[in-house]
Amino acid sequence: MIVNSMHAASRDALVDAEHRLDGVLGEAAADPATVGDDLFAFARLLRSEVSLRRAVADPSVAGESRQQLVRSLLDGKVGAPALQLIESAVASRWSSPRELLDGLRSLAVTATLVAAERDGTLESVEDELFGVARTVSNTPELDLALSDETAPAQARRELVRQVFGEKIGPISLALAEQIASAPQGRSVELQLDELSELAARRRDQSVAHVISASPLSGEQRDALSAKLDRIYGKPITLHVEIDRGVLGGLVVKVGDEVIDGSSAGRIMALRGRLG
Repeated sequence: MIVNSMHAASRDALVDAEHRLDGVLGEAAADPATVGDDLFAFARLLRSEVSLRRAVADPSVAGESRQQLVRSLLDGKVGAPALQLIESAVASRWSSPRELLDGLRSLAVTATLVAAERDGTLESVEDELFGVARTVSNTPELDLALSDETAPAQARRELVRQVFGEKIGPISLALAEQIASAPQGRSVELQLDELSELAARRRDQSVAHVISASPLSGEQRDALSAKLDRIYGKPITLHVEIDRGVLGGLVVKVGDEVIDGSSAGRIMALRGRLG
């Protein structure tokens, strides 16, 4: 996610916020789905109100004063667990208001994935987000509509509901809506893939992106998964994308490593050798 590009102060603030999130979600009264919704709602407010975003991240103002500001705005409008996290976050030192916003969105994503983990749908969320990303990738008109930040955010969220509402679960839908409502100049497809990989990591799985000219049978998937498990010495979950352009064979990407066993790849390699 975009948090990987944060400056040092913001990374430290996010680590502290994540520890606090773990503590809050460990309390019986805290519902992770509600906490995630509340954090996303505050992030949307900050995104739309530039002056507020600057005020709550202003390092020249005492942290306690920034906390009082959000308390006066949010008390009674979000749950106590989310308010506690927000107050703590705004009291920390962030490198920029934008990075505070990114940090809050990251916390919201984590809380939402914890909700999926607790209700036993985390694997489904992983698969559904990957599927949504492929649909966006393969439908240029949809990709353009979801990426158009000149359109109202609510309209983009409604479009996600229209296209995917009957096809995916509520947690996947909520996360897809959040990405579409504020892509922040980044690829919607890429962000959906990132969320899918985050879900996989919460299941202690690494992800192999597999490109195939045709769908893999269950037996083929099992064999490939077992082979990758042996190669990498850890569980690997497969995200399979169909692309007729590979002609035959497979392209497998795990992290930064690419194994190109496709017919198209072999043809390109042969052309390179021939000159």
